[in-house]
Amino acid sequence: MRKRTEPVALEHERCAASGSSSSGSAAAALDADCRLKQNLRLAGKRPAEPRCAADAGMKRALGRRKGLWFRLRKILLCILGLYVAIPFLIKLCPGIQAKLIFLNFVRVPYFIDLKKPQDQGLNHTCNYYLEPEEDVTIGVWHTVPAVWWKDAQGKDQIWYEDALASSHPIILYLHGNAGTRGGDHRVELYKVLSSLGYHVVTFDYRGWGDSVGTPSERGMTYDALHVFDWIKARSGDNPVYIWGHSLGTGVATNLVRRLCERETPPDALILESPFTNIREEAKSHPFSVIYRYFPGFDWFFLDPITSSGIKFANDENVKHISCSLLILHAEDDPVVPFQLGRKLYNIAAPSRSFRDFKVQFIPFHSDLGYRHKYIYKSPELPRILREFLGKSEPGRQH
Repeated sequence: MRKRTEPVALEHERCAASGSSSSGSAAAALDADCRLKQNLRLAGKRPAEPRCAADAGMKRALGRRKGLWFRLRKILLCILGLYVAIPFLIKLCPGIQAKLIFLNFVRVPYFIDLKKPQDQGLNHTCNYYLEPEEDVTIGVWHTVPAVWWKDAQGKDQIWYEDALASSHPIILYLHGNAGTRGGDHRVELYKVLSSLGYHVVTFDYRGWGDSVGTPSERGMTYDALHVFDWIKARSGDNPVYIWGHSLGTGVATNLVRRLCERETPPDALILESPFTNIREEAKSHPFSVIYRYFPGFDWFFLDPITSSGIKFANDENVKHISCSLLILHAEDDPVVPFQLGRKLYNIAAPSRSFRDFKVQFIPFHSDLGYRHKYIYKSPELPRILREFLGKSEPGRQH
């Protein structure tokens, strides 16, 4: 009985052992299979990681591009809104247009003392202050002929005023808009004229430089009239010429027309870079280019000028002027177009008021580069002035 049970037990042990070994091998196979699948999944994921990073980078780049375009579009809309708003603002506030014409708030060069013209190299110049009207004071510079510069050292205002009665002719210079009587190109012109033997008297209109008052066409013209009368009261029989530049040509023709109407004309009128009238000049000015074809340009921009009482009608004034007229204009003038100066000459030359006087137009070729304010650099200027102003006999020259 024991013999029969022993083999059975051994068989059971063998079966158990074989069973355990087979189950272990199956588990091992199962684990290996799981690891293989996991490795395959991981291997499948690895190539996808760079693609995900690239996709994220592209999304960020697109986001930045969209943000940049949004900001750019916002800026463009603001500019467009401002572009459309400015005409309405000027129409509603005509005083803005007046300030843009006068530009008296632009003081260049800024850091100069107008009481000390010698700081600008004018060591034979005296600074005065005159009062054309109550509560109006204008600063004046008087530069004597360069041959007197040594005698002028340390002299007071009385000496300078007495010097006006000498045998040297006098030029009353009327500057344009912006800046002061101490502007660089203006100072250089004073030096040129002084070296040619002229007294040069110039001033800042009310509201310019250190002059006190509110700018207006009427006020500027009255200031010029006051200075002219002040000169004539001290100059005796010496010739007095009036020289206007740019906006100053409008003041000059206003002044000379008034002088001719009261039968006290100057000996000659010189217009440098003149225009026909302020409306045509405003329409031709480079600042108006962006609005020149704007619907209602005249109504928005030009009518407010007229409503502000600003005309500077050179084309009308020259028809009532009876004295010699010299016009100087550079072909490359970017501020006052050359054709406006030529047009003004064509209006003046056949006028009956000039039939007994010289009328001359001197163009300066664009290759010379004199532009709007550098005609003083021309080596021909002394000859031009000598030939034009040196002859006192009447007779028109074209």
